Amino acid sequence: MSTIAVSPVTAAVVTLIALAGAAVAFLGRLGHARAVLTACLRAAVQLGAVSLVIVWAVERPLAVAAFVLVMYGVASLTAGRRIAAGRAAWWAAAPIGAGTLPVLLLLVGTGTVPLEGIAVIPIAGILLGGCLTATALAGRRALDELTQRRGEVEAALALGFSDRDAALEICRPAAAHALVPALDQTRTVGLVTLPGAFVGMLLGGATPLQAGVVQLVVLVALLAAEAAAVLFTVELVARGRLTEADRRG
Repeated sequence: MSTIAVSPVTAAVVTLIALAGAAVAFLGRLGHARAVLTACLRAAVQLGAVSLVIVWAVERPLAVAAFVLVMYGVASLTAGRRIAAGRAAWWAAAPIGAGTLPVLLLLVGTGTVPLEGIAVIPIAGILLGGCLTATALAGRRALDELTQRRGEVEAALALGFSDRDAALEICRPAAAHALVPALDQTRTVGLVTLPGAFVGMLLGGATPLQAGVVQLVVLVALLAAEAAAVLFTVELVARGRLTEADRRG
């Protein structure tokens, strides 16, 4: 089985790449040099801890469920903080759940993904991560659009539109752009990129065909989940659950 070795050399290479990324951000005055280093450090610590937890949890159904719920909570809080402050931030849990849960249940219920912790945890993590990004992007873009085009919203209200319908007319097209990254990834898979699931399967010893099938399932599921998340996010913004006044600066 071919895989990336856990060795001092690997640690040194990863450290060098992280330092190089921070140096580029610093020299290019991008303003995120420190954030690059702290993000890499957090990733190392978190992945190390998660690896140990997964080893213990995969054989315990209740532990698997608890692990997925923790991921869901963190994803909801992270996305919510990108859009709103205070209690309004927790509304982000709705689109993330609406995108992830039905797709995950379908995959597991049909046997496409085996009902085993070693399979459920990573698939749930991929779906939650995609919905996190889609929700945050859609929410921010929708609110920005409503702020910048406030006059058009008021014009729609003057024409007899309800508050919700007026907001949807203005913010929905901009928020829909949150789907572009997932669309581009799905359209160009195998031609431009070889995503993580495909590479991971190959490194784990699977055949290219098996890896391709797994990656296809992941991409299609992720695109559907993100579409649902964007739809629910736009609806929450249009109904005033997530408002510009609630956002952090």
